[in-house]
Amino acid sequence: MGVTVRYFAAAKAALGVGEETLDADGQSIGALLIQRATDAAAAADPAATSPGADVTAVLARCSFLHNGHATTDRATELADGDTLDVLPPFAGG
Repeated sequence: MGVTVRYFAAAKAALGVGEETLDADGQSIGALLIQRATDAAAAADPAATSPGADVTAVLARCSFLHNGHATTDRATELADGDTLDVLPPFAGG
């Protein structure tokens, strides 16, 4: 089943994907984001051993909707069937 992760705006641009389903059951939001940034860096440069600066910088500023509820708590645990929206800061008025 997995966790559906949807990326918006700068997060979508940095990761190059708008939505994906990941095996993240029992993982925290923070751990998922670190793993995802590391995966993105490795895909861009197989010799990379640390997350790409752009992806990491974008994800560090994000807030989230976890199953439709706003949170900034990266310790929130994910479960199969969850939806996580990754929302970078938005500008405008």
